[in-house]
Amino acid sequence: MVETKSQEKKIFVLDTNVILHDSDSLRHFDDNDIIIPITVLEELDNFKRGNEIINYHARKFVRTLDELCGDAIFNSGIRIGPGLGKISIRLDEEMAPEIKASFSPLKKDHHILNLAFIITRQNQNLKVILVTKDVNLRMKAKAVGLLAEDYTSDHIKDLKTLYTGTREIEEVADELIDKIYSDEGDLSLAEIPLNKPLKPNEYMILRSANKSALATYNGNQKTINKVEKRAVSGIVPRNAEQIFALDALLNPEIALVTISGKAGTGKTLLALAAGLEQRNLYRQIYLARPIVPLSNKDIGYLPGDISSKISPYTQPLFDNLGVIQSQNREGKNAPHFRDLLEDEKLVISALSYIRGRSLVKIFFIVDEAQNLTPHEVKTIVTRAGENTKIIFTGDIFQIDHPYLDSHSNGLSHIIAKMQGENLYAHINLEKGERSELADLASNLL
Repeated sequence: MVETKSQEKKIFVLDTNVILHDSDSLRHFDDNDIIIPITVLEELDNFKRGNEIINYHARKFVRTLDELCGDAIFNSGIRIGPGLGKISIRLDEEMAPEIKASFSPLKKDHHILNLAFIITRQNQNLKVILVTKDVNLRMKAKAVGLLAEDYTSDHIKDLKTLYTGTREIEEVADELIDKIYSDEGDLSLAEIPLNKPLKPNEYMILRSANKSALATYNGNQKTINKVEKRAVSGIVPRNAEQIFALDALLNPEIALVTISGKAGTGKTLLALAAGLEQRNLYRQIYLARPIVPLSNKDIGYLPGDISSKISPYTQPLFDNLGVIQSQNREGKNAPHFRDLLEDEKLVISALSYIRGRSLVKIFFIVDEAQNLTPHEVKTIVTRAGENTKIIFTGDIFQIDHPYLDSHSNGLSHIIAKMQGENLYAHINLEKGERSELADLASNLL
């Protein structure tokens, strides 16, 4: 959450998950004061070791506290920086009767809840707000009369306005449709009726009374170019959006592509097909997806070696590769994807095992990107070296991460922030193509 400055001073009590989501969160509350319960520091201590992004946030936040540290941090607080409020650490308090009556003292969340409750009673002239990404804890706080909010500094406010990467343009003259199919090919912006400016690499369906054409806007040349339908690694696109997605995936001038859409629209399949089609242009093809366990135990609890542990998470990638292999029309000499795996030309892994590797001349596909935080997405993109192409695929409405939603996940964030850049293209796939039954279930169930 980002507070605008006002005369009404506020106190924010931060939960652990806010810090694990954004270690710089303490700088996003303007001139209001922040209180960190000692219980939060205890929980952060459990996250300091490891290579996941949450471990990075835990370490960075503790280092930030250490730089600010002094006796005052346990008393009146320490100024965070110019124009910012104070931060202080509060020790645990005896459970208030109102909290103890309903909540077990054995749970750390309830100690944070109790401290926020006591601070509220001690500061009745100020607005005290518990900030947590845990919906359940927010509900508990409101049940005992506390103010509680989500941390929304990186939220996309209105998903209805989120960039789709495509548009339809009606009432285009027949001769312009003919022109884009001719040897001249390109159209100028002045020739097309636009109600709002085109963004670089934005795709469009041009329609006249009798004809239509698929096109894209080249931001470098300021021209509108025809988009061809083409089969890739034996996969034939079935609708306009899939044609657009393949065009972006095969365009060497576009270094970053995001593809969103519900299950069965072909996001991962198209990205994999494009990667295999261009395998000779890249040193390696990386396929990765974040691991989001459906319980509170991570993959360390699963039996076997690393390959066995991550197999349940990467199996959908193998399923898509199997589809491509069955559809491939290159002939008997076309390499099987398992040969590419053995030669390490194709690498399939959980995302946590990709981090730290050098991303130079890599075709890097990140599947299920809606389960990444904005900071994780930034970390991945900023590791891109020369001649590397990064593709994020996912469904912003199908999120498994306990502290992310459609507004706060990394895929929504990068779509909103990167639109309009010449190196970036986005396509939202709307029509399910897995099967008629799968599409019906996706829409109705």
